[in-house]
Amino acid sequence: MVSAPIYLLSGDDPALLSEGLTTLVTELIGDGDRSLLVDELIGDDYTVEQVVDGAHTIPFLTDRRIVVARAFDRFNARDLDPLVNYLGSPLESSTIVVEWKSGRVPKKLADAIKSAKGVSKSTRAPGQARARQDWLDDRLAGSPVALEPRAKRLIAEHLGEDMGRLGGLLNTLESAFGPEQRLGPDDVAPFLGEAGSVPTWDLTDAVDKGDISTALTVLARMLDAGAMHPLQIMATLNRHFERLLMLDGSGARDEKAAAALLGMKGSTYPAKKALTQCRKLGSEPIRAAVHLLAAADLDMKGGTALTNRTVLEIVVARLAQTAGRRRR
Repeated sequence: MVSAPIYLLSGDDPALLSEGLTTLVTELIGDGDRSLLVDELIGDDYTVEQVVDGAHTIPFLTDRRIVVARAFDRFNARDLDPLVNYLGSPLESSTIVVEWKSGRVPKKLADAIKSAKGVSKSTRAPGQARARQDWLDDRLAGSPVALEPRAKRLIAEHLGEDMGRLGGLLNTLESAFGPEQRLGPDDVAPFLGEAGSVPTWDLTDAVDKGDISTALTVLARMLDAGAMHPLQIMATLNRHFERLLMLDGSGARDEKAAAALLGMKGSTYPAKKALTQCRKLGSEPIRAAVHLLAAADLDMKGGTALTNRTVLEIVVARLAQTAGRRRR
């Protein structure tokens, strides 16, 4: 493998980040001796200067060095100057691998990595269902067990955003069935465990389709597996219908105009979805939905003896019912 002077791997799922880091370092080592090639820095005691010193060290009994810096996100922007300066003229025989667990990578480090022709890579699984399925298919291409298409779809739907569980699931399936076995959904289902969390747009999509059953199922997964607070979910629903209300009667004719009106930057796809749903629902159902959410918000603040979860279930069902009537 032809290596870059630095790799920065980021991701908020510890399992996926650790797996990605292990895979990358293994590829960089190739058929070399890990004990001679790799210098791994772990814990709260090492400094940025030690990372740079390791990269400056001439290889011994090998032609290159790999310096792995774990949990590098604990350093603030001011601490990073030694590494930024090093990347201005990196040693050709050294490769630095940085693990960045959470938070935004400081601009000066990101720019230095780019200028040095380094690699920044996210280990996060895609959020969109189709993209997540494609990502899963790529991961399963080298799996020790072969999965039928229906089994792959079942795994994607069940794990949702919790793709960090995928590696453990595949290892379990290999142990249970042996390598190179072709498995269907009935083989896989008993090993899936609890359903994982799902992205917030799965809820708003189900509501927009008028699918009460799916909306309530998604809501339960967000509350349980996702451990989201009911007020967070209420904020998501409020934001969704506020966008529809802003678009209603605005005269926005296409997704670009809608995105500009909503203050969205980057992809215009969310604006396109909002504009399409606005046109499908019409003014009265959108206003009815806003009133339902306002009443639910008051109920969550003490207007009823019902639990916040029950209030959410009721308002989600009513919102989906409203959309479903309009679609019919």
